[in-house]
Amino acid sequence: MSGVIDPREPVLTVEHLSMRFGGLLAVNDLSFEVRRGDITALIGPNGAGKTTVFNCITGFYKPTEGRLTLAHADGARHLLERLPNHAVNRRARVARTFQNIRLFSGMTVLENLLVAQHAPLMRASGFTVLGLLGLGGYRAAERAAIERARLWLDRIGLTPRADDPAGDLPYGAQRRLEIARAMCTEPVLLCLDEPAAGLNPRESAELTELLRRIRADGTSVLLIEHDMSVVMEISDHVVVLDYGVKIADGTPGAVRTDPRVVAAYLGVEDEEVEAVEAEVGLVLPSAGAEA
Repeated sequence: MSGVIDPREPVLTVEHLSMRFGGLLAVNDLSFEVRRGDITALIGPNGAGKTTVFNCITGFYKPTEGRLTLAHADGARHLLERLPNHAVNRRARVARTFQNIRLFSGMTVLENLLVAQHAPLMRASGFTVLGLLGLGGYRAAERAAIERARLWLDRIGLTPRADDPAGDLPYGAQRRLEIARAMCTEPVLLCLDEPAAGLNPRESAELTELLRRIRADGTSVLLIEHDMSVVMEISDHVVVLDYGVKIADGTPGAVRTDPRVVAAYLGVEDEEVEAVEAEVGLVLPSAGAEA
């Protein structure tokens, strides 16, 4: 689908998303937007349904109900729930990383970035032996792929280690490499599943700076994250789930002081929040305080 697009239109619109596994309703009538050029965080306690939402958006699950619309800046629109898994990345241009790093550890750092670009290289080869022979437009496509890979190596500070096995990198560098590999597919929407998990403070700072640069370059970001310092520092917009239901949707400052969010993270009912706060001596910032 295509047409004239309003630049204020969200890059992703989730409407009435529900996902049922037998008798378990994992996500219930969820609606939210990822605004173009924003970093949006999807947060909530363990078991809230965050990864299920990600899996629906990225094509790993077909939702029981709902519509997921991905809008490109050129006016093209894709209904993600109708696309086969591979087309969500290749056609709709949605990329993702996983909570557990999934690099090709035996390949070099550079090769990991090149393998992410196999689809355009295969198209340039005509899906024949032209690629092996270097005929047609394959050489130009190969040069472009290497140039893009080297650009991202430079951005993540790994050019000196381009020829090292990816599995030999420190953990934080592997995280950045996985994000760079996703960016080599030139996504419209980048989905990150707990990118700060296991990082030390220096590595977290490097990650947040990388995500800010990605946003500045025009790629919208949707992330699941448990590290609230990262969420509050870089997010423009936060959506909070609890037991598959949206309980808050707004700026980081508004969300962190929402009584329903406090209740969900403390594991108590809304009306019990004040009693628990008094018991543990927790004092929340006022609604007007900075996040």
